[in-house]
Amino acid sequence: MRGRPTIFKEQELLEKAQHIFWEKGYTATSLEDLLNAMKIGSGSFYNTFKGGKKELFSRAIQQRREAFAEFKAIVDASTAPLQVIKDFYRSLAHADKQTHLQGCLIANTVTEMTFVDQSLEEEAVRVLKEVEQMYINVIEKAQRDGTMKNKTSAEILGRYLITFWCGFNVTRRMYPDNAILKAQIEMQLSVLS
Repeated sequence: MRGRPTIFKEQELLEKAQHIFWEKGYTATSLEDLLNAMKIGSGSFYNTFKGGKKELFSRAIQQRREAFAEFKAIVDASTAPLQVIKDFYRSLAHADKQTHLQGCLIANTVTEMTFVDQSLEEEAVRVLKEVEQMYINVIEKAQRDGTMKNKTSAEILGRYLITFWCGFNVTRRMYPDNAILKAQIEMQLSVLS
């Protein structure tokens, strides 16, 4: 019987490691934490991730970028892209407590890696800037076609949504209560009307 292709095994390992990085951050995650989570030995770990923990973390960031690309494809294909973005934010009020406590791996990384590892920080910042640019494009279109009345600069509003996202990922840890978060989300989204 043949084993699964390596690419699927690596993806599975990456997802397991990502959960540990999400919970503990890059710096506090030890090799032992990763090996226990992935249920592999150090030899297999270094055979798969030759650059060690940093390569694994970089690939976790890349996986979040790929998840964003999937979301962007949905936004781009929609006849109401601004609504898709609003619905995404609204969906956050239905997450479970563990998801709230994890926050966002990318936002966490920007905060943690400042003054620690410039290359990892820059990778995470690039992802947030890609999301910001998508927001800007959607807002500009909504302003042009009249589905959005707020005429504040699309750049400022796109950056506002990134600020909201990063702040929300702290707030959801402080108040992992969906009713509280729902009210916060609605208040923040009111700027997009």
